[in-house]
Amino acid sequence: MALGWLVLSLFVQTLYAHVDFFTSIGQMTDLLYTEKDLVTSLKDYIRAEENKLQQVKQWAEKLDSLTSTAVQDPEGFLGHPVNAFKLMKRLNTEWADLENLVLKDTTDGFISNLTVQRQFFPTEEDQTGAAKALLRLQDTYNLATNTISVGDLPGVVHKSPMTVEDCFELGKIAYSEADYYHTELWMTQALKQLDDGEESSTDKVTVMDYLSYAIYQQGEIDRALELTKRMLKLDPTHQRANSNLKYFEFQLEKQRKAEEEAGKEEGKEGEKKKVDKRDVQMKRSKDPLPERKRYEQLCRGEGIKMTRRRQSRLFCRYHNNRSNPRLLLAPIKEEDEWDRPRIVRYHDIISDLEISKVKELAKPRLRRATISNPITGVLETASYRISKRRATVHDPITGKLTTAQYRVSKSAWLTAYEDPVVARINQRIEDVTGLEMDTAEELQVANYGVGGQYEPHFDFGRKDEPDAFKELGTGNRIATWLFYMSDVAAGGATVFTDVGAAVWPKKGTAVFWYNMFASGEGDYSTRHAACPVLVGNKWVSNKWVHERGQEFRRPCGLSEKE
Repeated sequence: MALGWLVLSLFVQTLYAHVDFFTSIGQMTDLLYTEKDLVTSLKDYIRAEENKLQQVKQWAEKLDSLTSTAVQDPEGFLGHPVNAFKLMKRLNTEWADLENLVLKDTTDGFISNLTVQRQFFPTEEDQTGAAKALLRLQDTYNLATNTISVGDLPGVVHKSPMTVEDCFELGKIAYSEADYYHTELWMTQALKQLDDGEESSTDKVTVMDYLSYAIYQQGEIDRALELTKRMLKLDPTHQRANSNLKYFEFQLEKQRKAEEEAGKEEGKEGEKKKVDKRDVQMKRSKDPLPERKRYEQLCRGEGIKMTRRRQSRLFCRYHNNRSNPRLLLAPIKEEDEWDRPRIVRYHDIISDLEISKVKELAKPRLRRATISNPITGVLETASYRISKRRATVHDPITGKLTTAQYRVSKSAWLTAYEDPVVARINQRIEDVTGLEMDTAEELQVANYGVGGQYEPHFDFGRKDEPDAFKELGTGNRIATWLFYMSDVAAGGATVFTDVGAAVWPKKGTAVFWYNMFASGEGDYSTRHAACPVLVGNKWVSNKWVHERGQEFRRPCGLSEKE
């Protein structure tokens, strides 16, 4: 038994230092194996003191069943955002509670092992990040709280219902961000499950305390008052509820008098126009509402559609790039995805073996993804913000305040000389596009985490960003090549927000488009985004092609839009 603990401790110490687990499904799979080993160790401890620790045994048996299922398909299991959130919650909070339960016997092998391993567990940031991802998915895909709570998401294999405690935790995280819209949604769901008879350590009064305040903050004093009265029926001595009761009654009376003084007709209060609370919340946070709505519509497969006449001009063909010797006998299957800007997809362009090798090379070095600062042009680590309270920056084009782009993923860079597979992939991109790869950026591999996304952005540097990519010395990014290295059960599309194009992930394919015209002017219609992954695990790799080296391969055009 001591040998087993030693091996397990050595295994855990090989894991990476904490690097935001929730931002990459690929790295989160290691946590499932860690949790499975913890359960095994825990069961050994229970056999020694079963009578003393009956409560611990029940806990272990529940997790043993869960982790046994999970490790059979780790990425598929964590592809369900609820499973990912609950994993963060268990390892950050619930295992700590268990440790406290049996901490009185610190010499026991299991406790010693657990204490050592906890330094490699997810942190509060991981748990909060996974929770915020669920809220973002709920908004983007118009999901009801009950739909998420019962785990009834499209393409789900490992359905996982949420408990009252899970719903309450989501509500509390939203509350801590002053996001009262989501606080109301999830506290209402927690209360519904309690009313339906679900047993929980969280009581109704606590839930209603948060809920009534969130409703009050959104201007519905009458509803907040009714909830407060219900609280007092359950707990007549609740100090805050008694105080709020008087305050809400005073505010409601004040509101009624103000309406009467304004000459409003009797009963008109019930005829008020219904307010979209989400729109109100977004306006409060200075979110660019029009683009945000268009982005979310495209992610759901809605929004702008191409006319039949334009669709009739899209074709499929075999492509050999003007009889390139490497493509002459094995031409590539090329499909038009969009006309303006021209976006093409290449089918069967990367094999499963090549994908496996690229993922194998990238996974050990996945780090938090970087973005180009829209003001300085310098690459920075992407920050993570709740969907309704995003930071704002001055848009370099309009000068107006706009949402700072952010990215929820991890990425790694692969050079051509480190493995023949990478060199072969680079050569294939050059053969198909006819562009020089020596001055292109290295192959970037990205794995998106829970609700992983990349908000609307341009790949090229604009005129207001004179220092963009200056350190590379290869000019601007003229083109983007994007491999899809996994299928995604739901969500995860690449959408072009200005023109309404949506390209859906399909394993083994790649899409390509030019970011700039041949004249050197940027094509602003290429503004695009990666939609949140609703269910599944999204792996992509991309190649950014730069200006230098293309002088004779793509000659400069005579007109600005050429």
